[in-house]
Amino acid sequence: MNRHILLINPNSSQATSAMMQAIAQRAAADALAVAVATAKRSPAMIVTEEDLLASAEEVVEIGLRHAPDCVGIIVSAFGDPGLEALRRQVDIPVAGICEASMRMASQGGRRFGVATTTPRLVDAIAARASALGLAELLTGIRCTTGDPAALTDDKAALTEALGEMVQACIAHGAEAVIIGGGPLGEAAGALEARFSTSVISPIPCAVASLLERIPSTQSGARTGVAAAE
Repeated sequence: MNRHILLINPNSSQATSAMMQAIAQRAAADALAVAVATAKRSPAMIVTEEDLLASAEEVVEIGLRHAPDCVGIIVSAFGDPGLEALRRQVDIPVAGICEASMRMASQGGRRFGVATTTPRLVDAIAARASALGLAELLTGIRCTTGDPAALTDDKAALTEALGEMVQACIAHGAEAVIIGGGPLGEAAGALEARFSTSVISPIPCAVASLLERIPSTQSGARTGVAAAE
């Protein structure tokens, strides 16, 4: 298998894995191929802090299993489950989509907000900002209403609902707004062009973070890499 980045989906949805892999591959372009591995013990969409914490163990297991074959790993859930534990145990770069997007959003001291669909993860998201030393720049976390999984299944409704939350973040002083969730990646892309304020998609941020730390490769690295498991 050619040199590649591994994207770990801590959710158990194969459809979400395929979507996130496609976003990551577009961001990586021809620099590196992106393979994907999907958790099996988590729900299809992580919406509670308990599920997020429980997913960390499998993220580490997947990462350790594939680390010898890849040059970087992305943890693609917006709470970065298992990120620090995996970093301590591998000698390749590991990026979390929450960490990478918060660092991008806060560049130059920008105040930033988070628009998401999971109100039961608000405390976990705020804790990530605090752990990164960015709590004072976080203007708030604005959440859509209703069942997150059902909303995510309706792409048009999801984009509109998140757009309203982006607007709410801007109204409360955000100079950049992160769309907070791996499964929200397509909606994030759709919203980027709607606002003059920067709307940030977390998966490309994680790819960029890895590419800064991985030596460039020959064009054509994408050949033959579709899925890790």
